[in-house]
Amino acid sequence: MSEEQIDFAKVEEMAGKIVGDVAGAVSLFMAYMGDQAGVFDAMDGEGPMTCQQLADKTGLNPKYLHEWLGSVSAAGYVDFHPDSETFELPPEKALVMAREGQPACMQGFIQAIVAQFETHEKAVETFKSGEGRDWSDHSPCLFCSTDRFFRPGYQAHLIDEWLPALDGVKEKLEAGARVADIGCGYGSSTVMMAQRFPNSTFVGIDFHEPSIEKAREQAREAGVSNVSFEVARAQDYSGNDFDFACIFDALHDMGDPVGAARHIRETLKDDGTFMLVEPMAGDSMAANMHPLGQIFYGFSTVACTPASLAQEVGLGLGAQAGQARLTEVLNEAGFAKVRRAAETPTNMVLEVTG
Repeated sequence: MSEEQIDFAKVEEMAGKIVGDVAGAVSLFMAYMGDQAGVFDAMDGEGPMTCQQLADKTGLNPKYLHEWLGSVSAAGYVDFHPDSETFELPPEKALVMAREGQPACMQGFIQAIVAQFETHEKAVETFKSGEGRDWSDHSPCLFCSTDRFFRPGYQAHLIDEWLPALDGVKEKLEAGARVADIGCGYGSSTVMMAQRFPNSTFVGIDFHEPSIEKAREQAREAGVSNVSFEVARAQDYSGNDFDFACIFDALHDMGDPVGAARHIRETLKDDGTFMLVEPMAGDSMAANMHPLGQIFYGFSTVACTPASLAQEVGLGLGAQAGQARLTEVLNEAGFAKVRRAAETPTNMVLEVTG
């Protein structure tokens, strides 16, 4: 292409966007460092602090802190007061950067990005080869960050919003029901439900043994006795006559989601309910052209789709499948009715019956 055909204003616009994206990538890494080193926690509730005061409190090298504070302040993660040369983490920013377990806390999201960069060579190799990549082949940081990101949302919505939105499910759980939580990962959702509904019995199921070990540890720490965990695949786990089954943000990762949904239907009672929680997505790529879609497509490229392709069938639904495509999968598995019962900015909750 000749120079005369290039719109250099658009070149500058694109270059400027890249600079902004690089700044964001650096800022996320700085945020991760501050989280892991406890700096955000140390600033929370303290008001304006000098670099030396922060160094005294954390025991960190003030020279490192000076550079770090410059970066996160320029990013807007921390407030900088130039007149007094002090730095502050106000409560609104503390909710996002420091307060573990709050729905607004984004550190799990940030940690998930860092986990991908940790094994970037493998991600590139997988992308170029077209082959799958086992879930267990990722950095352990990804497993804990996935739980860390999703857990606050489940805490905020699962018990008080999602379950009551399902027809008759909350009443069954209160009376005493048998529940299967498939693809449970670290078991946070399973333990939450077990704590709230002591008359019911819960089994968490996941094919990743290290995650199941962590789930059992969480259950012991929570002191719940009405929950158990097993290592098994979604399409052939043991048990039947379940009153309720659920999958949280995991069906699209499965190689055979139709087979998984079919097995769930076969193991549910005739009047049982399947709750499917999936990432929020429209039914076309055009509908997902926004920052959240950008993020979910990215994670799907490096984690979700490779995990699916590494398993039998390898359907590769992707993290932005959308309700229409998910409904096709569920109908093919034998379910007759699919209804969106609830939603959040990041998730859709489907009630699946029949």
